[in-house]
Amino acid sequence: MIWVMPKLSNTVNIENRRAKFEYQFLETHTAGIVLKGTEIKSIREGKAGLADSYCYFRNDELFIRNFHITEYSEASFYNHEPMRERKLLLTRQELSKLQKKIKDQGLTIIPVKLFIGDKGFAKLVIALAKGKKAFDKREDIKKRDLQKELNRQFK
Repeated sequence: MIWVMPKLSNTVNIENRRAKFEYQFLETHTAGIVLKGTEIKSIREGKAGLADSYCYFRNDELFIRNFHITEYSEASFYNHEPMRERKLLLTRQELSKLQKKIKDQGLTIIPVKLFIGDKGFAKLVIALAKGKKAFDKREDIKKRDLQKELNRQFK
């Protein structure tokens, strides 16, 4: 008898929609995340949130803070802490490039999207971003409303 491993779910796609409204993205990178066993199980169930999370450097390594992963319901006492800091995995060149750009005034690193890669690992799309001013946000709202109106007319 041949035992076949079931295909991993590749449908997890958690986005930080608020970040698109609050920030202007300058460049994006895909980073791996250092997770515990119960954390990846919760992510596969879709129980994670990127709202209010941000990335920062500590000892030339990139970490994410305020990234909420709900505790896994089937775990016993080996469960994880939902709001712990998690290390992000990027190449040394990408880290140094981001660290140099962060020193510019007004730039930050924001997590944009969480997904499960082809090999079953959790990946995080991060963006080097600049905060929008109030008038930029108003322009985005106007564009979005015009697009909705056009879509209604052509339906």
